[in-house]
Formats: sequence, structure tokens, C-alpha cells
Amino acid sequence: MTDSPKKSDSLPISALLALAMTGFICILTETLPAGLLPEISAGLDVSPALAGQLVTLYALGSLLAAIPLTIATQGWRRRNVLLLSIIGFLVFNSITAWSSDYVLTLVARFFAGMAAGLAWSLIAGYARRMVAPHQQGRALALAMVGTPIALSLGVPIGTWLGGMVGWRTAFGLMSVLSIGLIVWVLVKVPDYPGQSRTQRIALRSVLLTPGVRPVLAVVLTWMLAHNMLYTYIAPFVAPAGLGSQVDVVLLTFGVAALAGIWITGRLVDRHLRQAVLASLAAFALVALLFGLYAESIAVLYIGVFVWGLTFGGAATLLQTALADAAGPGADVAMSMNVVVWNCAIAGAGLTGGVLLGQFGVGSFPWVMLALLLIALWIASAASRHGFPSGQRRSDVVVAGH
Repeated sequence: MTDSPKKSDSLPISALLALAMTGFICILTETLPAGLLPEISAGLDVSPALAGQLVTLYALGSLLAAIPLTIATQGWRRRNVLLLSIIGFLVFNSITAWSSDYVLTLVARFFAGMAAGLAWSLIAGYARRMVAPHQQGRALALAMVGTPIALSLGVPIGTWLGGMVGWRTAFGLMSVLSIGLIVWVLVKVPDYPGQSRTQRIALRSVLLTPGVRPVLAVVLTWMLAHNMLYTYIAPFVAPAGLGSQVDVVLLTFGVAALAGIWITGRLVDRHLRQAVLASLAAFALVALLFGLYAESIAVLYIGVFVWGLTFGGAATLLQTALADAAGPGADVAMSMNVVVWNCAIAGAGLTGGVLLGQFGVGSFPWVMLALLLIALWIASAASRHGFPSGQRRSDVVVAGH
């Protein structure tokens, strides 16, 4: 069975934006409780610390479910899998909105995280299948545009909605968004067959494919450095007197990240290796400047902007490199990426917490610099497989083709 939709030189904008909206809902569902902790705590009659576990359970669901769900649905038609993940958001955000029981809410958050794990494993491969090989990087950049928007606006939106309409209504509105997205997918997103049994590659074989492990190692080190700073951005900028301007700092980051996605979309197909190395080097330089001039407001804002530029294109660059390296095993590789990415988030939270308690925020830039130099070394060494030199090959196999 072959892909029915014929690919042209024009990008399927509406279909790719539907994937971007899926990512937006994934991130917003994850971050929404962070801006609503006092309201959720009061509504469920638990402490703020227990209310914060709504984020933990969501991440845990993504971490545990991404690989097994991706493998289990390899043979399904791709649009059905996408719809399943969106329906998961609809159902479990609705339960969160209506539940008055803390345990039931935690269970709903866990299953919502499972839906996200499946969605993240699917989006990159789906976007690549919609276009000709030489457009895959640009397509993925567009499909990922919802991520930095949600990352920069998720907590502020959640806080604003909580104050305006209450936290339950905020989750209810996420369900309404999901209903609209289901219709959008049915109308605009093309369907593709899953992989036949002969096409499927075992998990171990995908992991041992040349290039896959170096890319995953860069994902881990890069995202550890990023999430350490992002998670603890409030205490980090406080010594410079920006404790009351965290929202402006995050907005600066978000605007830069959007610019980073646009720049990456233009570079990824011809200069993927150079873009990865330049992004890591620029972020490492920012970490160095933060270590030397952490109390300078000008350095902080310039550094945050450059950091946002480098992060905006990170998902596109890393997922393109990973899918290229994995070939027919791209979907399974993407599920590994979900696991590694969530491990980096969890690891950054724990590591940052220890550093903050033991050494203070002044230690952050130096640990970040060490991680980024390791990532830069791995990416530099993977010049044959993982991050090869030159233009991306035009014969890259996309999962399921």
C-alpha cells in the first residue's frame, strides 16, 4: 500500500499547522497546572506541593508510554493514531476539569501524559511524510511551531485563565480546543498507512542504527542544560533585580524561539550540521557570559534572547537528524526521543534543585557550560552518522514509505 496523497513543491500549510496545534495542546496541557497551583490546591483540598504532582504524573505518563504505544500502533493508519492521541486529551482534560477527587485527577493526568507521549512520537514522522524529501526540514519546522508558543505562553495563559474563569474551566477549554482539532485533522490532514510487519524494525535494532545514539546523547545533554535554566529561571534572574519581571524574560525567550524556528526552517535541509554546532556553541557562550556577568540586566536579556534563538530550532534540528539516522525506524526513534527528552526535564529539575540548595544559582551556568561542551563534542564527532556534513540526502527514507 502506498501513500495516496501526491506530494507537490508547496507545503501543506493547513495540515502542518494541525500538527503544530497538536504540539501546542501537548505542551499547554503539561504546563497549565504550573500557573494554577493555588487554585488547584484549593479546589482539590490538597497542598500546593501535592497539586504540583499533576505535572509530575503527566511527564511520567509520557515517559513510560511513548515507546510501547508507538510500537503497538506501528501498523495502524497514521491519522487514526493522531486522532487517538487528541481524543486522549479531550477525555482526560475533561475528567481533570470535572474531577473533585485528587487521586482520580492524578490518574487523568497520567493518561493525558500517555496521549502526549504517543503524539510526540508521531508528529515528526507525520510531517515528513507530507512532503518531498528536500522539504522535510521545513515541514518539521512548521509542525513544531506550536511548541515554543506554548512554552513561552503556557504558564501566563494558565494564570490568566485561572484568574478569569477558574482552573476547571481552563481545562474545559483545552477539551474544546481538542474537539476543534479533531475536526481540523479529519478535514485537512492526509492519511497514510502504517508499517507492515516486514517494514518494522525492532527497538534494539533502531537503537543500534549508526547515528541514533549520538543524536539521543546530544538531546539529553542539550535539554538538560536548557531545562535546568528554564525550570529555575525565576531564582536565576532574581539577583539582577528581575524577580518581578520573569514574565517579560519568558516573553523575550518565546519571541526569540519563534525567530529561531523561522531561521531553522531555512537552514535545516542544507546546513543541519552547521546549525546544530552553531546553536550549541552560541548557547555555551551564553552560559559562559551568565557565569561571568549574572547580575547584569543587559547581559541577561541579550543572553535570554540568544538562548531562545538556539532553543527555537532545537526540536526541528534534533528530530530531523534522528529521523534521518533511523530511516525506516524513525517512529520508534522518535518514541526514544520522547523518553530521553522527558528524562532531561526530570533530571534538570532534580539537578537544578540540588545545585540551588547546595551551591546557589551561581553554579548553574558552569554546569550548563559543561553539558553544552559535551553536547558540542558529541555532535562534532558524529560527522558521518548523526550529524553528517553537507546537504541532507534527497533519498532519505521516511517511516512507512
